[in-house]
Amino acid sequence: MSAAEDKASIDLREGYAEIGDVKLHYVEAGEGPLIVLLHGFPEFWFGWRLQIEPLAAAGFRVVAPDMRGYNLSSRPDDVGAYTTDKLAADIRGLIHERGAESAMLVGHDWGGTAAWATAMIHPEVVDRLAILNAAHPRKLAQGLHHPDQLRRSWYFFFFAVPELPESVVHANNWHFFRHFLRDARPAYTTEELDRYVEAWSQDGASTGMINYYRSSVRQSQKGAAEALRPVQAPTLVIWGERDHYLGPDLAEPDPDDVPHLDRVERLPEGSHWVHHDEAESVNRLLIDFFTGNR
Repeated sequence: MSAAEDKASIDLREGYAEIGDVKLHYVEAGEGPLIVLLHGFPEFWFGWRLQIEPLAAAGFRVVAPDMRGYNLSSRPDDVGAYTTDKLAADIRGLIHERGAESAMLVGHDWGGTAAWATAMIHPEVVDRLAILNAAHPRKLAQGLHHPDQLRRSWYFFFFAVPELPESVVHANNWHFFRHFLRDARPAYTTEELDRYVEAWSQDGASTGMINYYRSSVRQSQKGAAEALRPVQAPTLVIWGERDHYLGPDLAEPDPDDVPHLDRVERLPEGSHWVHHDEAESVNRLLIDFFTGNR
């Protein structure tokens, strides 16, 4: 789907938000209460293409940014620029820049990590929180002590190595990144993969994306997960159980960490890319949660 086709089908608006020392590219559709969609690795705003139109049609204003380091957004050089507190500050700044005091957040994968962080650090800007296949940080830290999750998460530590990961992901026409997307059903079309390749090929984008992992390993070594605050927003977790990267036991956050958990909705046929391969179910769950319908 080309950018022109995107805009023709859903009246997609495009812009940039200046937030501190970064500029975030975003797309926006619809009118109404604000929902911010936060993508994961190795996607960009286009990863939400199956959610933007249904959420906008349900009466929401939907903003999907390229997170720092990705696609058309700024890419700071320093690994320290990708800590979760800086990601959370980006999201708070984007909400305010778009003229709102608060918003509903949806986060997948790394976008889910950023959404968890925003709800803990800046609770005043999060009305409701929906998480798709992204473990609560404390749960993930605990999981990495177990052999099965260590096996699943080997790439966390590979990406922490200087320089080598960039060479690997560039090789064979981005085969490594394509491999990450392999589980989604239906398979990505050639045109969709071309959109991803275009985003990955932006100057410096591969390093910006990988720096999320480098920063995460540094933070974990400092014991950052021990200082987490309870999430005060009503929270929905949607979990595709065919996830090759995160074990199913990571779906359930500790009640002390998420005291207002609405529920954990497990989709047995969903992969890590649950918003792609179970899009209709995910969209229905999100709309029901954000409108208060059950």
